Amino acid sequence: MIMAAGVGSRLDPLTKNVPKPLIPIANKPLMDFIMEELEECGIKEVIANTYCLAEQIQKRYTENNPTGIKFQYIQEETLSGTAGGVKKCEFFFKDEENFLVMSGDGLTDINFEELFEAHESSGAVATMALTYVPKSKTCNFGVVVVDGDGFVSEFQEKPPVEEAKSNLINTGIYVFRSDIFRLIPQGCFYDFAKNVFPSMLEKNIPINTYVIDGYWSDIGTISQYRQSSIDILNSHVNIGVSVEDEHLIGEGSVLADDVKLLGGNIIGRGCKVGKNVTLNNCILWDGSVIEDGVHLKGVIVMNGVVKKGTTAVDTVLYTAVDDNKKLMSC
Repeated sequence: MIMAAGVGSRLDPLTKNVPKPLIPIANKPLMDFIMEELEECGIKEVIANTYCLAEQIQKRYTENNPTGIKFQYIQEETLSGTAGGVKKCEFFFKDEENFLVMSGDGLTDINFEELFEAHESSGAVATMALTYVPKSKTCNFGVVVVDGDGFVSEFQEKPPVEEAKSNLINTGIYVFRSDIFRLIPQGCFYDFAKNVFPSMLEKNIPINTYVIDGYWSDIGTISQYRQSSIDILNSHVNIGVSVEDEHLIGEGSVLADDVKLLGGNIIGRGCKVGKNVTLNNCILWDGSVIEDGVHLKGVIVMNGVVKKGTTAVDTVLYTAVDDNKKLMSC
């Protein structure tokens, strides 16, 4: 199951008109990478819970699915939390079946086969995928303390850095046995990190762990979106993206001969970049138009036209549809 119901408020304005799982990363919807990885490891059926801009996700994977995975979905009328959303998909899973749950906004090259093997050999109801982060960043995540046998012994939700007992954090990637549904009540808001897992510890129900040997990023903020894009350009994540000369230029894009590309840039499909333009560590979404004499550094251009002579640094440029198509910055 892919959890795809989030509003993505911390990514605004990127999520004004695009649901969080479909924001483009390296010129492709983020969830496409997830679906491709799942297909590669042998998963044949996926279900997603949808909510915000749900019809875009539903259409993408029922009509234009880039993989051979059979896709189903539910549409939530009200958000029900991470565990509550999974509970609504209980009908999809068979009794005594192990299944994967992950977020639709995670970028990773995790070895899913190893994750499943670790879960099955543990005999646990739940296996949680973890990754290491610098100690200075533990305050942004759910910290997990693991015992000598690889089982969870304690959780700390976004602790102050000086109080963090570990620099292992919960990635939101899980393998569950169908028994997990007995631990999630029906018809209420319920969360894995805040409700299910603490309750399992109280009841002495073991939670197994698997430490990711590879890349993982939670694309939950604009700064992390930028960083993940940079990581792709620098080949820090193995997701099948080919980068030439530190830049990624989409099909059908036309750049004037004197365009200066500095740092690493991602230019979407069908973009037009005019004369005497400088792009320095920028991201242009599909169809962006950059007129002559524009100089951008650290800028994300979502859509619309960047007018001649514009200079911008570390911002997001987008067209506000409700404001007479005026180009806005954020």
